[in-house]
Amino acid sequence: KNSTKAMEKELVTCSMQGKEKAALKRSQIFEIPGSKELETKVIFVLGKAGRMGKSILIQKICQDWSNGEFSQFEFVFWFDCKQISLPEKRYSLKDLLLEFFVKPQEGSMEIFEYILQNPAKVLLVFDGFEGLHIYENFPHCSASQPEKGLCSLKELLSGLIQKKILNGCTLLLTARPKAKVYQYLSKVDKTIEIVGLSPQQRELYITKYFEGLPFCGNALKLIKECEYLFSYCYSPLMCRFVCFLCETVLEIGDKNLPSTLTGAFLKFIQQKIPLQADVTTMQNQESLAALAHIAWCLGEKHQSAMKSDFLSSKKVKEFGLKYGFFSPFAFPRHSDSGEEEFGTTFSDFVIQNFLGALHLMLAEEIKDQSLTKYFNFPSKKKKPYNSLDLVPRFLAGLLFLQDDPYFCSLSNKDVKQSTKKQKTFLKYIKRLQINELFPKSLLELLHCIYETQSNYLLQHVALRLKPDLSFLDVVLTPPDVYVLHSILKRSRKEFSLDLRNSGIDKQGVKDLVGLKNVTSFRASLSDTVRIWKSLEETKDYELLRASIEKFVLDPFKARTMKDIHDLSDLVEMQKMINCVQEAPGCSSYEIPAIKNLRKIEFALGPVCGIQGFQKLVEILAAFPSLQHLDLDALSENGIGDEGAKSLSEVLPALISLETLNLSQNKITDVGAEKLATALPSLSSLKTLSLYNNSICDFGAENLAKVLPAMASLRVLDVQYNKITGAGAQQLTDSLRKCPHIKTLVMWNPTIPYGVLEHLQQLDSRISV
Repeated sequence: KNSTKAMEKELVTCSMQGKEKAALKRSQIFEIPGSKELETKVIFVLGKAGRMGKSILIQKICQDWSNGEFSQFEFVFWFDCKQISLPEKRYSLKDLLLEFFVKPQEGSMEIFEYILQNPAKVLLVFDGFEGLHIYENFPHCSASQPEKGLCSLKELLSGLIQKKILNGCTLLLTARPKAKVYQYLSKVDKTIEIVGLSPQQRELYITKYFEGLPFCGNALKLIKECEYLFSYCYSPLMCRFVCFLCETVLEIGDKNLPSTLTGAFLKFIQQKIPLQADVTTMQNQESLAALAHIAWCLGEKHQSAMKSDFLSSKKVKEFGLKYGFFSPFAFPRHSDSGEEEFGTTFSDFVIQNFLGALHLMLAEEIKDQSLTKYFNFPSKKKKPYNSLDLVPRFLAGLLFLQDDPYFCSLSNKDVKQSTKKQKTFLKYIKRLQINELFPKSLLELLHCIYETQSNYLLQHVALRLKPDLSFLDVVLTPPDVYVLHSILKRSRKEFSLDLRNSGIDKQGVKDLVGLKNVTSFRASLSDTVRIWKSLEETKDYELLRASIEKFVLDPFKARTMKDIHDLSDLVEMQKMINCVQEAPGCSSYEIPAIKNLRKIEFALGPVCGIQGFQKLVEILAAFPSLQHLDLDALSENGIGDEGAKSLSEVLPALISLETLNLSQNKITDVGAEKLATALPSLSSLKTLSLYNNSICDFGAENLAKVLPAMASLRVLDVQYNKITGAGAQQLTDSLRKCPHIKTLVMWNPTIPYGVLEHLQQLDSRISV
């Protein structure tokens, strides 16, 4: 029993409302209520790879500390994981802190001993945690004295996270959301996600960027007109890139931005390396091809930095530095040599992605038939070929740029060869079972198809989407929403969308719900109510009416007090929504989601169970179609007699209720008596479960009295209570007067052996 409820999950993606409420100032990052003072505190900062500002945040924290803030820390050690992931060596903690990071001129042993004795005064920062690949094989520190013994870097970091090394320090780690940090959730004290810029923040950034420039008035308008690129501006890095590109375009007198990300980066490279009709063009082609090959090779190793000996040609290094593809990079000093080693790193994660895709287009060894494996849409389990997650989008875009003169000059390839690769891609998409893709794979496919700007492919995909599209627990960024919207509106089908726990922003919900062929949607209840209030304030009654009519709530699952408050807010919205109806009699308008709600699952647990249930009871009468009320939870709500009394007062209003599950709620005879007075008013009730409560014979007697009056009842479950043979006999006697009842389940450990079997012989409807 309750096997499916055993699978209940505690961890979910925050809704938009929840994220906004949890917005933090930098000064609050290290505040962890209830944490033990002498235990290591582990904090994860999550954000999209290379473009959300995680590293900038870390740098700012270090700067604030150097200016006197975060005074609880006497030592701050900052490690760039792309640096420390390269050397294959074993280190002690002392090596890591006082040799690898910074080497004191004197007294290093005394400093290290002070650190060991005062771990609470130490902050260790690991930027780019996924670069260590520790999550692929979670090792344990094997040294007998972890603080002083030799370990690999992975073992050291594992020991720190597991609180076996320098217990009491504070660990701050940045990672991508895709990194498998869930493996450490039992060790993590706080998780913060950088979700990017809102549309208003994007506009402010762009306005500030162009402030004082002669074309500042046109820049924002030009960027906003290119909605796809504007959607990417939710990322600070991409916003800066789009501003730079816009500035370049306006300087040369152009009036349009590219419509795709691939076109934008090709334009970017074109401005850096102009087309020339001389020997320089051939040299640039060779250098760019070499750069592309390096970008791909490093991506396969999940790296972006390289030592000097990784570059086979000094010319390629100079080319990369000259045009801004590379930045100088210093690897940490080693205790044996005491010297730093200098290398280079790709200046931009997205540039590395673009060049990686360019390599797949240019490389002779990659034939057209093998190209499709780099898209990898269908499988949820297969690992990506490398860490460059934007490569498939750029690759799809480049496949359809064979007529672009600048791209042709860069590639210097036979057009027929490019056409072959394009045809191979087309065949691959035609064979793809689009309606069977997992949500993340589907989103990636939509991005790739959008980058091609092929009307045929866009229409092909639009017509093959399944009508029920679920993005439950899948993060939807503004670019995701844009490509989804642009392809949905091409289809003649009608769609139902599940947007719950997707983190979709308010504008994204408005855009998708505004589509005529989106006939229903589910979203976070709090987000939906906020959107309705916003639409009401802006007097956008047409979209307000459409979103109200399309919103689906059934079934509703309450897991927290916030869920109950949100549901209560929805009921309160009923009054405000009346303004939508302009015709006479508008006061009787009902929100369809309220009117059609048929099932409520309540699982707040023992701490908030009775408090949340009392709040729920206040609004139950607002749901005229409610058929199933389920209060049976794995963690036991424990509404008790107080909750049963409150429920009995509202039961007469639940005229459609067919199933009432009050299992495992600590209801005694007092609660059973109160329920019995109200149960006959439920003219539609078919199933009543009071399984695993504390009902004795008096409660059984009260239930027995009302059974004949419950004409619709088919199943009664009172097993695992405290009913004895006397109570069982009363229920059996009442059952004889109830031909409508099909099953009575009443095994109880307090019923004497043989009595229940005897009663079952008298009436076969009794289940043992």
